[in-house]
Parts: sequence; C-alpha cells; structure tokens
Amino acid sequence: MDFQTHIISFLVSYLIGSVTFTRVVPKILRPNEKFVNPEVTVEGTNLTYKVGSYGAAAASMQFGPRIGLLISLGDILKVTIPVLFLRWTYPQETYLLSAAVGGMMGHIWPIFFKFKGGRGISAYYGGLFAIDPLGAVITMMGGMFLGFAIIKDFFVAYLAGLWLLLPWIWFTTSRWEYVLYAIIVNILVILAMLPDLKQYAKIKKEVHVDSRMVLETTPMGRGMIKISKWFESIGKRKD
Repeated sequence: MDFQTHIISFLVSYLIGSVTFTRVVPKILRPNEKFVNPEVTVEGTNLTYKVGSYGAAAASMQFGPRIGLLISLGDILKVTIPVLFLRWTYPQETYLLSAAVGGMMGHIWPIFFKFKGGRGISAYYGGLFAIDPLGAVITMMGGMFLGFAIIKDFFVAYLAGLWLLLPWIWFTTSRWEYVLYAIIVNILVILAMLPDLKQYAKIKKEVHVDSRMVLETTPMGRGMIKISKWFESIGKRKD
C-alpha cells in the first residue's frame, strides 16, 4: 500500500467531486435562469424552510424533475467512475476508499464554488455502489424498512442506511480500513446536514412539527414519503 497513491486518489477525486452539477447542468439547459436556493413553507404553519444545499433535490424544485434527475446522475457518476477505476486497477488495495471519501467531500465542500455544495447522499451512494453494490442495496433498503416499518420516523429512514453500513462492512470485510470508511462517511453526512438539523430544531421550538412535514419540503423527501406509503400498503395486505 502506497500512502502517496492514497493522497493522489483522494485529491483527484475531490476535484472531480467538486464539479457541482446543480450549477453546471442548468447553465447548459437553462442558460437564462439562475439557480436560487428555494425557500418553502412548512405545511400547516407560516414558517419557512430554507433549502441551503446545492444538490439535485434543491435544483429539481426550481428546474423540474428531469433536470433534477440529470443532476443526480451526474453527482452519482462523478464518484462512481473514479472509485471503479481504482477498484479495477488496484484490486488488492484500498485506494478506492480514499477516492470515495474525496469525491464525497468535493461534493459537499466544492473548491470551485466557495465550498458550498450538496448534502452528500448522492455522492455517498455513488461511491458505495462501486465499492460494494450489494451492500449499498441492502443497507439502503434495510434503512428504509427500519425507518418506515419499525421506528416510523422519516429522518431515521433517510439516514439509517448509513448507520447500517457500519455493521455490514464489519461483518462482510472485518477490515479496519473499510470500517474507518463507514465511520467517515457517516460523519461527513452529519456535518453536511447540520444546517438542516438546526432549522428543524428551530421550527420544532416554535410549533409542533414532525420529520415528515419537513421532508415534504424537498423532492427527495416526497419520494421517501411515497416509498413509506408503499410499505404501509404492504402492511395492510398482510393484515
């Protein structure tokens, strides 16, 4: 294992990850329309929720789901491609982990755009699908099941896939490098989501609001709500 190669892998992936497609795609497809961080009203209140990220979910609120989908694919692939390259080129090494972390950090704190980027979920799954595609699917679906069917909390459903990565990585690899990767990506997402969590806490101080109402202010959240209804329909069929 070459430490220098880890540094190069991280830096190159960070620079690639810093390409913020929320800014790039609309400039190409909607050159006369500037992206503005949306501000939406929390349902049932007169309070507003400022979407401060530069990710696909925020962009789709202004430009529509098709452009949002293109942005999301770009955010995923910009991490997947470098990680896959290192996985195939150095199959016995862990350089791919450095690339996955670098790409994710570039997405959250892009050097080209004053370190203001997305929340990291798309970049996270872009890296994980290249590292462990089966683990990505199992932890994501397991997290949604845990959040929707058992705990019945939408923030848990949103984040539990990352939490479940820790035991999954440990039991499938037993390698400290992969466990460290799982810990780091969890920390990165929490740090990236701090502005959202602060807004959520502030809103809860003023009026009772559950996590579902907050998630309804974002396209990604509304998508998760649709998934939760699917889980509910399955539960009703069993009854």
